[in-house]
Amino acid sequence: MKQKSLLLAIAASATLLCSAAGLLPYQNTSLPIEERVNDALSRMTTAEKVAIIHAQSKFSSAGVPRLGIPELWCTDGPHGVRPEVLWDEWNQAGWTNDSCTAFPALTCLAATWNPEMSALYGKSIGEEARYREKDVLLGPGVNIYRTPLNGRNFEYMGEDPYLAAVMVVPYVQELQKNGVAACVKHYALNNQEYFRHTVDVDLSDRALYEIYLPAFKAAVQKGGAWSIMSSYNLYKGLHAGQNPRLLKEILRDEWGFDGAVISDWGGVHNTAQAITGGLDLEFGSWTNGLSEGKKNAYDSYYLADPYLKLISEGKVDTKELDKKAANVLRLIFRTAMNNEKPFGSLNTPEHVEAARRIAGEGIVLLKNEGAILPLDMSGKKILVVGENAIKPMTVGGGSSSLKVREEVSPLEGLRRRFGKVAEITYVRGYAGEQLKDHDGMKLLDISDNRSEEEMISEAIAAAKNADYVIFVGGLNKNPYQDCENTDRAGLGLPYGQDKVITELSKINRNVIVVNISGNAVAMPWIKDVAAVVQGWYSGSEAGNAIADVLSGDVNPSGKLPFTFPVRLEDVGAHAMGEYPGNADAFKCNKDTMPEYYKDDIFVGYRHADKIKNAPLFPFGHGLSYTSFEYGKPMADKKQMDADGTITFSINVKNTGKIAGKETVQLYISDKKSSLPRPVKELKGFSKVELAPGEEKTVTFIVGKEELSYFDDAKHAWVAEPGTFEALFGSSSRDIRGSLTFKLTD
Repeated sequence: MKQKSLLLAIAASATLLCSAAGLLPYQNTSLPIEERVNDALSRMTTAEKVAIIHAQSKFSSAGVPRLGIPELWCTDGPHGVRPEVLWDEWNQAGWTNDSCTAFPALTCLAATWNPEMSALYGKSIGEEARYREKDVLLGPGVNIYRTPLNGRNFEYMGEDPYLAAVMVVPYVQELQKNGVAACVKHYALNNQEYFRHTVDVDLSDRALYEIYLPAFKAAVQKGGAWSIMSSYNLYKGLHAGQNPRLLKEILRDEWGFDGAVISDWGGVHNTAQAITGGLDLEFGSWTNGLSEGKKNAYDSYYLADPYLKLISEGKVDTKELDKKAANVLRLIFRTAMNNEKPFGSLNTPEHVEAARRIAGEGIVLLKNEGAILPLDMSGKKILVVGENAIKPMTVGGGSSSLKVREEVSPLEGLRRRFGKVAEITYVRGYAGEQLKDHDGMKLLDISDNRSEEEMISEAIAAAKNADYVIFVGGLNKNPYQDCENTDRAGLGLPYGQDKVITELSKINRNVIVVNISGNAVAMPWIKDVAAVVQGWYSGSEAGNAIADVLSGDVNPSGKLPFTFPVRLEDVGAHAMGEYPGNADAFKCNKDTMPEYYKDDIFVGYRHADKIKNAPLFPFGHGLSYTSFEYGKPMADKKQMDADGTITFSINVKNTGKIAGKETVQLYISDKKSSLPRPVKELKGFSKVELAPGEEKTVTFIVGKEELSYFDDAKHAWVAEPGTFEALFGSSSRDIRGSLTFKLTD
């Protein structure tokens, strides 16, 4: 960081001298940014233009020192600012001042169903990235949760395009107020990790536009995202990082994106396609920067010397190069050369509190039989069981792995909250595989070599004398358990946890399961336990947030951003075949793994509604320690014309004894359509906070956009005249009221 600061200072001094001579109007921030970009571009040589469109290290790209244009520095997100790594290696640089605040994984953020939490998240993580002098944060992620086996789902915002689209916008806006660019990822169709570099996705345009693109579109058009990261997979025969349909026709021509497209690390495969495919900035093309000898290996990237060679030989012109360089310059002006950036901050009390608050609001109470929660712990004996009660969860999982100043484990959080009033005992119960390190960072050694029988016997013996048993398990961000580059092997819990929970429930009727995961898991023991809490990967303050909810200090208000199926066969991607691809076709052509999305638009609850199978827990589900009563929904009129809107309202009352928050969800059902449509689709939600006995009115405005489907043949959004139904609920399966209305010609 000191080296970068020195270079920036030198560049700034040179800039001041040149500006004084009137030579560099592109430095004048009072001028329109396009004028500045064009001026800078006119001063650059072809070699300088090529130099700024590819990496110069693992996480930086070159500037133009001759013109005082600084380097661009990226950092992994989206849950915290990654520790500094060596110039040419993934291993950490060994700094002592790069520990961050880990914010909850984005599944937890989405589970808040609260755009205010998304804004707080973006503001806080932006301040930390700014403090670390980063220009681009590689996040947030908004790929759709198509299958619960996707190892990277925990980095995304769930299965519904409307929910993800609403939640991504404040994150992007508040992050970029710090002068740090959001790099929204992974565009597009990164819905599995298995075969992620070779899976060739094909699907209908209707599914593409209705399900998989809306969150990206919202990030661009409403959030104003300054950069986009292309995904690894192919789409219709071309890798996403060099795919003109995705990067030019849709992203730029249809949505008006004016930022830079950045490749995922190693996501570029061909110079000619990268030139014409819409990519602007190439990173990580499978070199450590050293192995090619004295010549800088980064110069061998697809958009480096090979590009220059084609230009010098007259085989390509510089038209595309000028576009790419302009997009990168625009990104640099918005970030590295933005002289209005605020000061950043790292690990402040405000950031720690934000992480705890977001986690507490995202935790979902799935089951609470007999109102066992919140716990009355005074004078009680509490047994905590499970590896996830002590295992750090901020390390691992792939590129979102973090080095944190502090991570409060669930066990530590419970001890801090209840240790003075209750007797808390811990036993292991089960043990997963222990990884030695991650990108050069040593992991906490929690290995336990005892047999499964020994650990279960110990847990059963301890449970006999406990008033409550809190089992903290789930997945763990190890390979094949919520982790980049691998998908899960199945829906079930690993390491024999089902057996542990089942045996505990035979001994003690007060078993509370806290599931730590970014994915749905099977729960064959669901009827045998008293309560289930979805705890997510909740970051630095995970343990405190869990204790807040179990104690009742925080009344749970999270709602599921994806469906928990009973079995994998209830998921459209699996019921209709081909996941993780067409194996027979792959055998014939081992370069790619073709996969057609036969589930089409029927993803998540859309598929569950279609097959009429009751899920384990539905999309939008989440209980509270209080109760809410919905009134009769009202509408300002009974029909809308093609250019009009209808305003719906419904009263919600807290009928319990404590304050709480309820998310009112609006679903729209098209009663008769020329094309197949889901039974219902989320088209609005509002989270309200209510004191005991308090009542508030929730209002939704519905227009033509909320009634439309995408017509492949017309390549347009179409709202057909006819009858619709507005459904108001506490979840997708808990509908409390409905109204019928019409769309006229």
